[in-house]
Amino acid sequence: MTLPPNHPAIPTPKVGVLLINLGTPDAPDAGSVRRYLGEFLSDRRVVELPPILWQPILRGIILTTRPRKSAHAYQQVWTDQGSPLAFHTRDTALALAAAMGPGVTVDWAMRYGNPSIASRLSAMKKAGCDRILLAPLYPQYSGATTATANDAAFAALKAMRWQPAIRTLPPYHDDPAYIAALKTTIDAHVAALDFAPDAILASFHGMPERTLHLGDPYHCQSVKTVRLLREALTLPVHMSFQSRFGRAKWLEPETEATLAGLVRDGVRNIAVVTPGFSADCLETLEEIALRAKEAFLSAGGEKFAYLPCLNASSDAITLYQRLIGRELSGWIDQPA
Repeated sequence: MTLPPNHPAIPTPKVGVLLINLGTPDAPDAGSVRRYLGEFLSDRRVVELPPILWQPILRGIILTTRPRKSAHAYQQVWTDQGSPLAFHTRDTALALAAAMGPGVTVDWAMRYGNPSIASRLSAMKKAGCDRILLAPLYPQYSGATTATANDAAFAALKAMRWQPAIRTLPPYHDDPAYIAALKTTIDAHVAALDFAPDAILASFHGMPERTLHLGDPYHCQSVKTVRLLREALTLPVHMSFQSRFGRAKWLEPETEATLAGLVRDGVRNIAVVTPGFSADCLETLEEIALRAKEAFLSAGGEKFAYLPCLNASSDAITLYQRLIGRELSGWIDQPA
C-alpha cells in the first residue's frame, strides 16, 4: 500500500514487555533521597491516610529528618553501577530481551524515580509497540506494589490519543516455575556456603496489618510461597516480615524478633532469603545482609548468610521467559 505524500512515518508494529520495579533515588545523597521519598510516600496506595492529615507530617518531620538517615543506608549498598535495584532490573531486561528474541521489545521502568513508567511507555509506543505487557516484578500481589505500578501505567496511557493494547502480568507466588527457580538458587547458594545452615528464614517486606483485613492478598500469597518452599526444600523454612514504618500494627512476626527467637530455640546458623523481592535492593542488602545479620549475631547466633535474589540470573530469565511467554499468547508465540 502506498502512503499519501507527507504521511508521517509509521513504525513496524511490535510487541513490548515493560518490566517494572519499585524504585530508587538517583544518587545516595539526602537531596535525591528526599525527592524519591516525597514521591513514594505521597502515593495513596502506599500510605492510605487522607492527604490532609498525612501531607503535613510527610512534608514536616519525615522529609526533614529521614532522607539523611536513608541516604546513609543507600551509601552502604551503592555500587560503581549505581543503585543495585536499578542495575539488576536493567540487566534482567537486557537478558530477557536476548532470550525472547527479536519479536519482542523488552524495556524496564521504576514506579518511583527513574526511568519512569510514563517515559518508557512513551518510548515504546514511538518505537512501534502497539501491544504491551506490563510486568511488575512482584511475585505476591499487593495494592502498594503491583496495583500502583499498573495505576501509573494507566495514568500515562490516559494521556495518549492512540493507546497500545495492554495486558498485565498476574502474581506468580505459587507458580511451579517460580518455586523451582527459588529452590534451584537457594540450593546452589547454600551449597557454596562455608557452613551448614540449621534453617532458612524467608523474610518478606512488611505491610500494615489493616491491609490484610481490607482484602489485600499479599499476606496470604506470601504464606503460600513459604508453604511451597517448605515442601521443596530439605531445610526447615521459617517466615517473617521486615521494613516497618510508623506506629501502625504491621504483619507479624517481625524479622529481627524472629531471628532472636530462633537463636533462643537453638538455631545457631541461619540463611535468609527474600522471596518477595525479584532483585536485590536497599531492603535486602542493607536491612537484611547488614542489620539483620548484626541482630542475629548480637542475639547469640554464630553464622549468618544472606542469599541473593533471583536478580538477572539464568534461573530468573528462564522463569520470566516462561511467565511472560504465557501472557503473550495470541500476540506472539514463544517456545514452551
